[in-house]
Amino acid sequence: MVFIELGLKRLLHDGRAIVFAFDHGFEHGPNDFSYKTSRKLLETIVNVGIDGAMLLPGMARIFKEIWFKKTNLILKLTGKTNLRPESERYLQSVLGDVNEAKDYGATAVAATVYWGSPYEDLMIERWTKIRIQAKELGLPCVQLAYPRGPTIENRYDYKIVAYGVRAAVESGADLIKTYYTGDKDTFKKVINVAEGIPILMAGGPRSRTLEEFLVNVRNCLDAGCSGVAVGRNVFQSPEPKNVVRALNLVVHKNLDVKEALRT
Repeated sequence: MVFIELGLKRLLHDGRAIVFAFDHGFEHGPNDFSYKTSRKLLETIVNVGIDGAMLLPGMARIFKEIWFKKTNLILKLTGKTNLRPESERYLQSVLGDVNEAKDYGATAVAATVYWGSPYEDLMIERWTKIRIQAKELGLPCVQLAYPRGPTIENRYDYKIVAYGVRAAVESGADLIKTYYTGDKDTFKKVINVAEGIPILMAGGPRSRTLEEFLVNVRNCLDAGCSGVAVGRNVFQSPEPKNVVRALNLVVHKNLDVKEALRT
């Protein structure tokens, strides 16, 4: 447990973290990226300053010289493609193991559970195996706790999000990434069911403006979350480094949005 706590402190060095989620190439395909090449993008983001990069095994290996000793690697061990039949998209497949994460020098591992999925039981089984192995090797285990399934009408409903977060806590997550509910008051209710386990806001689809995205981040922080794990709102921006600079001012300097945009 001591090593797990140390890993969390590396990520959340001041109690908060900005994680660049860069696993979208597997699920969404290469057309998601509008900013030069993946290598140049990751170099840019790491050089501006982030607390961690969430990568799948292939990209973690190919780009090791970019992230190694410059930011924390969160090795994501599950994923899915959108090429599979739609009915099968409520299941994440295993793409690596915890020993591989240790060999890479990862600070933490991550896996997704779609709470409410028809494949929930299988994903819980896979999550549990990853979590137990991570504990044995002293690595924090991040759960992407995403309520998602054919019976869930609104995955952003705060009661649904809170249920997913509580399920993540009960299933042993050390850090949780989940959906923003859309306003500060309801997201605070989500935070309250986490029993002190830190939560990162999922960046979600690209917002209409940078200000709109930063307002959402600011609201989540004010509700008590520990930061953000963001992908599309960074790499789909024409100026990714400006987004990350503004995020650092909001998350780590605790500025309000107007101040961050002026700075």
